[in-house]
Amino acid sequence: MQHYLSLKDIDSLPQWVEEARSLKANPLQFKALGETKTICLLFFNNSLRTRLSTQKAAMNLGMEVIVMNFGSEGWALEYGDGTIMDQGTSEHIKEAAQVVAQYCDIVAIRAFASLSDKEKDEAEVVMNGFKKYAGIPVVNMESSVGHPLQALADAITLAENNTKKRPKVVLSWAPHPKALPHAVANSFVEMMHLQEADFVITHPKGYDLNPEVTKGAKIEYDQDKALEDADFVYVKNWSSYQDYGKVMNQDKKWTMTNKKLGNAKFMHCLPVRRNVVVADEVLDGPNSLVIQQANNRTFSAQIVLKKLLESLGA
Repeated sequence: MQHYLSLKDIDSLPQWVEEARSLKANPLQFKALGETKTICLLFFNNSLRTRLSTQKAAMNLGMEVIVMNFGSEGWALEYGDGTIMDQGTSEHIKEAAQVVAQYCDIVAIRAFASLSDKEKDEAEVVMNGFKKYAGIPVVNMESSVGHPLQALADAITLAENNTKKRPKVVLSWAPHPKALPHAVANSFVEMMHLQEADFVITHPKGYDLNPEVTKGAKIEYDQDKALEDADFVYVKNWSSYQDYGKVMNQDKKWTMTNKKLGNAKFMHCLPVRRNVVVADEVLDGPNSLVIQQANNRTFSAQIVLKKLLESLGA
C-alpha cells in the first residue's frame, strides 16, 4: 500500500518536481484518472491553503471530495490498545479508520502537534493509526512532525526560481508570540537534504531542531553571517525542541527585513504575522515568493494524488 506520509515516500524528488511543473502547465491533463475515485479530507486542525489546494488538486484529477472538520465535528478518538474507554474518548481509531475507508479511496489527514508531549507527538498516533487500520492510501496534510506537501511545493518553487547549479538556501528562525510546531521546518530541512545546494539553518541558541532531522546540515547561530550571499531565505518560527514546545526567545532582531534579505528571494509557508516574523517591505516586495509557493501547493498535492491513483490502478 502506497502512502504519502513524509518525503521518504518520494522515490525521486527531481522527477516529481518536473512532473508537478508539467501538471501546473496543464492541470486537467489527467482529469479522467480520478473520475471514479473519492478522497476524504479530515481536518483535526484549521487550514486555508492545505484545504483549498488539496481539494483543487483532487478536482483537477476528476475526484469527488468529502471534507470533514474532524476536530470539531467528529467523535473524540482513542488510539491506545486495550484502553478502558470510560473517560473522554468516544470512538476507537480501529473502527473510525475502517469506517472512513468505506466511504473513500484515499484519506488525507491534518493533525498538529500538541507541543506538550514530545514522545506522543513523535509517535504520530493519528497518521499511523489511519495507516494501520484504514487499508487505503493515507496522505499527510501536516502532522506532528512533518508537512511534506508544503516541502514539495517549496521544492517546486525553488526549481522555478533558481538560476544557479548550487544556490545558497537559508532557513531562518523568526520570532512569534505563540508556540509553533516543528513540522514545516522539519520537512523543509529533509527536502533540502535532497537538493544540490549550500544549505544553512540559522536560529538563536536553544532553538535547535531535532538533531536526527538536521544531521549533516550546517547550523549558524549568527543570523547575519548565515544570510551572507543567500539566494533564497526561508523564514519560519518554531518553538523549542529541547525544552519542548516552549517560547524562550522573541528577539525582534531576528525579524526579516529588506536589509537582511538583500537580493535573496523570500519564502514562507503562510500564514505569517506581518512585522513580527517579516516586515511588510519584504512580503510586499519584488523578491517575495509566498504567493507563488501557495499556488504550488495545488500541484504538490496533485502530483501526490496522481501517484496514489496510479498505484491503485485508477
